[in-house]
Amino acid sequence: MTLEAKLVAILKTVCARTFTDFAPPTTARPYLTFQQIGGAVITPLANEVPDKENAEIQINIWADTRAEAKAATKAIEAALILATTFQARPVAAPASDFDSDIPVYCSRQDFTIWCDR
Repeated sequence: MTLEAKLVAILKTVCARTFTDFAPPTTARPYLTFQQIGGAVITPLANEVPDKENAEIQINIWADTRAEAKAATKAIEAALILATTFQARPVAAPASDFDSDIPVYCSRQDFTIWCDR
Protein backbone atom coordinates (compact mmCIF):
# COMPACT_ATOMS: atom_id res chain seq x y z
CA MET A 1 0.00 0.00 0.00
CA THR A 2 1.38 3.42 -0.94
CA LEU A 3 1.94 6.26 1.51
CA GLU A 4 -0.95 8.15 -0.09
CA ALA A 5 -3.33 5.18 0.23
CA LYS A 6 -2.40 4.78 3.92
CA LEU A 7 -2.91 8.52 4.45
CA VAL A 8 -6.35 8.51 2.80
CA ALA A 9 -7.46 5.58 4.95
CA ILE A 10 -6.52 7.46 8.13
CA LEU A 11 -7.94 10.82 7.02
CA LYS A 12 -11.28 9.22 6.09
CA THR A 13 -11.68 8.14 9.73
CA VAL A 14 -11.80 11.86 10.57
CA CYS A 15 -13.67 13.14 7.51
CA ALA A 16 -15.34 10.83 4.98
CA ARG A 17 -15.19 13.56 2.34
CA THR A 18 -11.42 13.43 1.72
CA PHE A 19 -9.93 14.41 -1.65
CA THR A 20 -6.49 14.72 -3.20
CA ASP A 21 -5.66 18.24 -4.41
CA PHE A 22 -9.22 19.62 -4.74
CA ALA A 23 -12.85 18.76 -4.09
CA PRO A 24 -15.73 19.09 -6.55
CA PRO A 25 -17.40 22.53 -6.21
CA THR A 26 -20.68 21.03 -4.92
CA THR A 27 -19.05 19.01 -2.10
CA ALA A 28 -20.86 19.37 1.21
CA ARG A 29 -18.81 20.76 4.09
CA PRO A 30 -16.86 19.88 6.06
CA TYR A 31 -14.45 18.27 3.63
CA LEU A 32 -10.74 17.71 3.51
CA THR A 33 -8.16 18.15 0.76
CA PHE A 34 -4.47 17.36 0.79
CA GLN A 35 -1.47 17.59 -1.46
CA GLN A 36 2.19 16.69 -1.30
CA ILE A 37 4.24 19.88 -1.12
CA GLY A 38 7.69 18.31 -0.98
CA GLY A 39 9.59 15.98 1.29
CA ALA A 40 13.04 14.79 2.25
CA VAL A 41 15.04 12.56 -0.08
CA ILE A 42 17.23 9.71 1.06
CA THR A 43 20.31 9.51 -1.16
CA PRO A 44 22.48 6.52 -0.24
CA LEU A 45 26.09 6.50 -1.47
CA ALA A 46 25.56 3.05 -2.93
CA ASN A 47 23.40 2.66 -6.01
CA GLU A 48 20.37 1.31 -4.17
CA VAL A 49 16.78 2.31 -3.64
CA PRO A 50 15.99 3.27 -0.02
CA ASP A 51 13.36 1.26 1.84
CA LYS A 52 11.76 4.42 3.30
CA GLU A 53 10.14 7.46 1.73
CA ASN A 54 9.18 10.87 3.05
CA ALA A 55 6.47 13.29 2.04
CA GLU A 56 5.58 16.72 3.32
CA ILE A 57 1.80 16.87 3.11
CA GLN A 58 -0.43 19.93 3.47
CA ILE A 59 -3.86 19.04 4.83
CA ASN A 60 -6.73 21.51 4.47
CA ILE A 61 -10.10 21.27 6.17
CA TRP A 62 -12.95 23.33 4.72
CA ALA A 63 -15.92 24.08 6.97
CA ASP A 64 -18.85 26.43 7.57
CA THR A 65 -17.46 27.79 10.85
CA ARG A 66 -14.04 28.53 12.32
CA ALA A 67 -14.81 26.29 15.31
CA GLU A 68 -15.67 23.34 13.06
CA ALA A 69 -12.46 23.79 11.06
CA LYS A 70 -10.30 24.02 14.21
CA ALA A 71 -11.92 20.96 15.80
CA ALA A 72 -11.33 18.92 12.65
CA THR A 73 -7.70 20.07 12.47
CA LYS A 74 -7.10 18.84 16.02
CA ALA A 75 -8.71 15.49 15.20
CA ILE A 76 -6.57 15.15 12.04
CA GLU A 77 -3.39 15.95 13.96
CA ALA A 78 -4.21 13.35 16.63
CA ALA A 79 -5.09 10.67 14.06
CA LEU A 80 -1.84 11.19 12.16
CA ILE A 81 0.40 11.27 15.26
CA LEU A 82 -1.23 8.06 16.54
CA ALA A 83 -1.06 6.27 13.17
CA THR A 84 0.68 2.89 13.16
CA THR A 85 1.11 2.50 9.38
CA PHE A 86 3.59 5.39 9.15
CA GLN A 87 5.22 8.06 11.31
CA ALA A 88 3.72 11.54 10.96
CA ARG A 89 4.61 14.72 12.79
CA PRO A 90 3.38 18.30 12.36
CA VAL A 91 5.87 20.65 10.74
CA ALA A 92 4.18 23.71 12.28
CA ALA A 93 1.00 24.78 14.01
CA PRO A 94 -2.20 25.04 11.96
CA ALA A 95 -2.95 28.19 9.98
CA SER A 96 -6.48 29.57 9.62
CA ASP A 97 -7.99 31.19 6.55
CA PHE A 98 -11.31 32.40 5.17
CA ASP A 99 -12.44 32.65 1.56
CA SER A 100 -15.05 35.40 1.39
CA ASP A 101 -15.97 34.60 -2.23
CA ILE A 102 -17.48 31.22 -1.33
CA PRO A 103 -17.67 31.85 1.85
CA VAL A 104 -15.82 29.07 3.65
CA TYR A 105 -13.42 28.69 6.57
CA CYS A 106 -10.17 26.77 6.18
CA SER A 107 -7.63 25.42 8.60
CA ARG A 108 -4.45 23.90 7.16
CA GLN A 109 -1.46 22.17 8.62
CA ASP A 110 1.69 20.63 7.16
CA PHE A 111 2.99 17.22 8.23
CA THR A 112 6.15 15.28 7.51
CA ILE A 113 5.39 11.60 6.99
CA TRP A 114 7.88 8.73 6.87
CA CYS A 115 6.72 5.41 5.49
CA ASP A 116 8.04 2.09 4.15
CA ARG A 117 8.22 2.15 0.36
